[in-house]
Amino acid sequence: MKATTMKLLSLILSSIIIIASVILCHQIISNSISIQKNKNDYAELNHVKYGLFSIEEWKRQITAILAEEINKLYLSETNEKVLRKHIEVLLNTLIDKVDKKIREGNSGTAGGQLTQSFINIFIKLDDIKKGIPEYADAIIHEITKSKTRRQIKAALNKQLDQFANQTFDTQDTSQLSSILLRADSRDIEGARIKLDKEISVKQDLIYKEVILLVILSAILFALSGFSKQPLSPSRYVPLVLSLVILLSAGVTTPMIDMEAKISQMSFMLMGHPIHFENQVLYFQSKSILDVFWIMITHQDFQLKFVGILLITFSIVFPLLKIVSSLGYYYDYRQAKENPVIRFFVLKSGKWSMADVMVIAIFMAYIGFNGIITSQLGHLSSADQELVILTKNGTSLQPGFYLFLTYTLLALFLSELLTRKPSAIGA
Repeated sequence: MKATTMKLLSLILSSIIIIASVILCHQIISNSISIQKNKNDYAELNHVKYGLFSIEEWKRQITAILAEEINKLYLSETNEKVLRKHIEVLLNTLIDKVDKKIREGNSGTAGGQLTQSFINIFIKLDDIKKGIPEYADAIIHEITKSKTRRQIKAALNKQLDQFANQTFDTQDTSQLSSILLRADSRDIEGARIKLDKEISVKQDLIYKEVILLVILSAILFALSGFSKQPLSPSRYVPLVLSLVILLSAGVTTPMIDMEAKISQMSFMLMGHPIHFENQVLYFQSKSILDVFWIMITHQDFQLKFVGILLITFSIVFPLLKIVSSLGYYYDYRQAKENPVIRFFVLKSGKWSMADVMVIAIFMAYIGFNGIITSQLGHLSSADQELVILTKNGTSLQPGFYLFLTYTLLALFLSELLTRKPSAIGA
């Protein structure tokens, strides 16, 4: 009676865990697809082509600096002295040129020569040049008037606007417009803030859901692993369902995010900073199914072949292993004697391509992480004139940990089957 009660409680607990796992799996997949889109949109908004490589962004920052400098335009005492000297030199040269022009015009005719004679008698060039300092003072006085300064600034600003209108970018911004529409935002900065907030909230939620799913699966396997009783159907079936849930979530959610970006670049122009932040150079967030689809739809036959191998070893083989273990456990049509079934159940547990997949993904993470860090290190600079700070955002994602959990628990299930083979009823 006590054993029956314990089996009933175990069955109820296993059922609750499986139902909760199914709900969590659905939530993880749904949230992961949503956050993957948001991450891609966020990376696109921060892409270097809309910032550091954008003519519009450079024009915006430089135009603002020039406009501010124009509005601050004034003559200091030092600048007045320098300008006065330039004006005096210019006036002296101008007087000489006018005198030369008049003489050349009067030299061709008798009347002109007569006119030039009167000019030489009554007008002394040296006397005119003596007044150059006074002429320069008059010009400086006129320039420093408030009305004149306003007119000069207005003329300069008008010319600046003309140059700005003549400088424009011809890049395609249809993708950017689509992102702004999805984010329900009028500008890039507003969309960034909104997407960053959504990503942060959903990322935190996904990690909590993944941890909970892993814990529930571990509890389910622990109940059977620590039990001294043979593995009964009431225990075995929930274990298989748990593996299917973990595998489903693992292959459909992103396993790795690869990101390389310039977190900050700045330098000074006319005493003003030219500044760029979070300039994404490269970003990818892919699940196993995403990678498979990219490879299988590529024109290169070799990539198609690799995609088929990828899906075979990451999904087909694990599913065949689960189905084979079901046939082996229940000895359906003498499945225990079938060499294919025996291979998947008894030998693939020791030679599992799922294990290789986990190691390959982990090594890819280490490799990409090292390559990106190394390459970005060459871009970094921190001198007085130019500051470039780079950042490597490569990270393992929940899909990797779910797939890893599936792999470990699948090996554990194989051990339970080979150590305690049983077809005893519940």
